[in-house]
Amino acid sequence: MSELLQLAQKILEQRVGSEHIEVFVSRSTENDVRAYQGDIEDLTTASSDGVGIRVLTDSASGARVGSAWAGSLDETAISEALREARDNVRFATEDEFVAFAQPDGVTAPQLNLTSPDVDSVSLDEKVALAIELERAVRDSDPRIRQVDSASYSDYAVAGAIASTTGIAATYARTMAYLSVEAIATNGEEDQSGWGLSAGRGPRDIDLDRARRDAVQRCTRMLGAIKPTTRKGIAVFDARATATLLSIIGGALSGEAVVRGRSFFAGRIGEMVASPRFTLIDDPTDPRHFAASPFDGEGLATRRNALIENGLLRGFVYDTVSGRRAGVASTGSAQRGGIAGSPSAGVRALQLQPGTLTQEEVFREIGDGFFIESLIGVHSGVNPISGDFSVGATGLLIRDGQLAEPIREVTVASSLQRMLLDVVAIGSDQEWLPGTAAGQTLAIDGISLSGS
Repeated sequence: MSELLQLAQKILEQRVGSEHIEVFVSRSTENDVRAYQGDIEDLTTASSDGVGIRVLTDSASGARVGSAWAGSLDETAISEALREARDNVRFATEDEFVAFAQPDGVTAPQLNLTSPDVDSVSLDEKVALAIELERAVRDSDPRIRQVDSASYSDYAVAGAIASTTGIAATYARTMAYLSVEAIATNGEEDQSGWGLSAGRGPRDIDLDRARRDAVQRCTRMLGAIKPTTRKGIAVFDARATATLLSIIGGALSGEAVVRGRSFFAGRIGEMVASPRFTLIDDPTDPRHFAASPFDGEGLATRRNALIENGLLRGFVYDTVSGRRAGVASTGSAQRGGIAGSPSAGVRALQLQPGTLTQEEVFREIGDGFFIESLIGVHSGVNPISGDFSVGATGLLIRDGQLAEPIREVTVASSLQRMLLDVVAIGSDQEWLPGTAAGQTLAIDGISLSGS
């Protein structure tokens, strides 16, 4: 990583006059294996290096930023990217709030987010994991008709960010996971189910967990019915909860708030959720796969309490959205690779766990419906109005137990109402790839539209 930071700082030495330069250097490797019918269907190994450069010029009426990137760390490619960034400044719009991050005195957390197993475990062993996963799922239950896909994937990424405003940051992260989609049949219908196990490296992965997950999810959906329309308590499983929290997290972005694109705008200090609901964004927690010591601008990450015991405490900001709102950055800049510019967003959401297991939540609510997967989230949820209407699959809950599987249903409410109507939070916190961890979450007042 020091090599990447040294390269970034060397580019800064080419500063001209009063301009400011920000450099983001990245290096990554990844492996993807997909097995089918006991053999390798697809195998990809790839590595990439790249640099993103932003140049800022300031004037009395505002600042302009030009950016460019190169998919190589070759000296000629870097020089060309710097030249293009300078040239692109001419076409940028002046903005009084645009600025590069400056060190704010917050100490970066010391995090170990890498596993040596990503490199030390051979490619043959990784291939064997995917093939064994497919075989294990096929042999688990006579109702398994087909394994649609069984995959092993991993990546290792390192980066450095430096700027003429004093930023100097590095990070490294690895991840590996197994995923499988199985199809079960009862002779009259097919149902699919997806299983997953993730870790920092291949030796952290639990193959049997991914197998059990996929087999259970597809076989227990056999015989699914289209239920009558009703309203009641919906219990979301961990993955569905993670999806829901990611949506809510988008509305807690300072960028969305200052642009009027959040239903939370103007509500700081209000009770926006059940008193049992505490949501934080904590990239300093190494259990989260999106943890990082630095954000996308090179500022130290930190724990940000967003909703605490139902009370809206604040939003996450990067430098520019913070300046627009008149507040400091919360170390929450995200960056979509070397070609992207920083923007405010949650990185590592987690909901404070409750005390009940999933089975205890079922018993406590008595009757309701269990939501195992959400369908059409991007088209069925409006983060500005809070409207929520999406497809779902799952099972009915009767007398505290799972009952008939259900299909072709729509669950509907509003995000505002759902937050206030949380009646139980599970203790079964699950760390998942993406921006949010998940666990069992029970919400009242959900409309289930069926037949």
